[in-house]
Amino acid sequence: MTTRTTRDLKQHPCFNADAKGKFGRVHLPVAPKCNIKCNFCDRKYDCVNESRPGVTSTLLSPEQAGIYMDKVLEKEPRITVAGIAGPGDPFANGPETIATMRNIRKNHPETILCLSSNGMGIAPYIDAIAEIEVSHVTITVCAVDPEIGQKIYAWVQDGKVIYKGLQGAKLLLSRQVEAIKKLKEHGITVKINCIVIPGINDHHIEDIAIKMKELGADLFNAMALFPNVNTPFGSIEQPTKEKMEELRATAEKYLPQMRHCTRCRADAVGLLGDDRTEEFRSCLSSCSTIKPMAPEKRAYVAVASEEGVLINQHLGECRSFEIWEQKADGYQKVEERRAPDTGGGIKRWHKLAKILGDCRAVLISGIGETPYDILLKAGIQPVEAAGFIEEGLETVYENKKTTILKGRRVPCSEGKCSGSGGGCG
Repeated sequence: MTTRTTRDLKQHPCFNADAKGKFGRVHLPVAPKCNIKCNFCDRKYDCVNESRPGVTSTLLSPEQAGIYMDKVLEKEPRITVAGIAGPGDPFANGPETIATMRNIRKNHPETILCLSSNGMGIAPYIDAIAEIEVSHVTITVCAVDPEIGQKIYAWVQDGKVIYKGLQGAKLLLSRQVEAIKKLKEHGITVKINCIVIPGINDHHIEDIAIKMKELGADLFNAMALFPNVNTPFGSIEQPTKEKMEELRATAEKYLPQMRHCTRCRADAVGLLGDDRTEEFRSCLSSCSTIKPMAPEKRAYVAVASEEGVLINQHLGECRSFEIWEQKADGYQKVEERRAPDTGGGIKRWHKLAKILGDCRAVLISGIGETPYDILLKAGIQPVEAAGFIEEGLETVYENKKTTILKGRRVPCSEGKCSGSGGGCG
């Protein structure tokens, strides 16, 4: 197997047509949920018969995706890109997406990381993906006029609130604009996917290209509608090849065009011209049944600290966690991870369990009963501690009794919580 020691961004076959016959990609299907409903989309999680976005034969956890990536590279060393493109949206599944990208970057530092999103929920994660060195992001933009957009999207979800019609289209567009601007501020290469829908937005493609150029996008991919019979647009005929070439030529006045797109599945693997998805299907299925890693084999420990020296934050008040790793000569801080937003009740702690899924323990000054139980069931040992971070790390990694760090665990209900009470119970 050929080992690549540096990242050559020209080896991304979707962003560079010259690379499509030499280098390949693997899509990791870790994102089942979506935060918008497009009138052309029909997502399928166990489909082997269709070759289009939104379908996969199975789903993976971030840990399973890392194992699958290892196996893929053993058999197909020409893979240079690891991406997440669904079957839903990566940022309706933010913790899983970030955990997967972080794992690939750690274990395969030479790999190009790529994400494909509708743009609705990506903005809060852009700092994190930039830190992980995701270099390529695709945003699907089908309208820059909300009057047209409301015909394309049945609804848009922001948190727990669903917006429809013009209001939903305006919200989505504002998030897409914000996302593209912020991605470019971080120097990330941005491709725009635009689904051409006859009678809906085919007269609007030039306007989209103009706006995307204004925002700093790098590449434009006008994609012909794929009619899915179970959708509102299922009876609309595909635009002709001649019409698509005409629209691409028009858009090319403003942005370079991608003309070699193969409309990949969410579990695609191989070269664009030599797809091996079917060949790897049994491997994908096998990886999806692998049980989570035993806690003692997880490399990291999370720490709740205000200043990076002491363990001095309650789980409920911690807005980000320091992630530490044991080295031959001591302990090293790896990164910081943002905690889930406050509110949301029990869901907040399930999200946190996913965010800290590669950690064997979390060191905090206090914790409520509910998050304690959820983290423990996820294989993450909550350890209440006071004092220096290094002492806590030594206790965890050397399997000493954690009771020496702090006495009896005091639940929030006893009024001893130092946090703001943001949903610890």
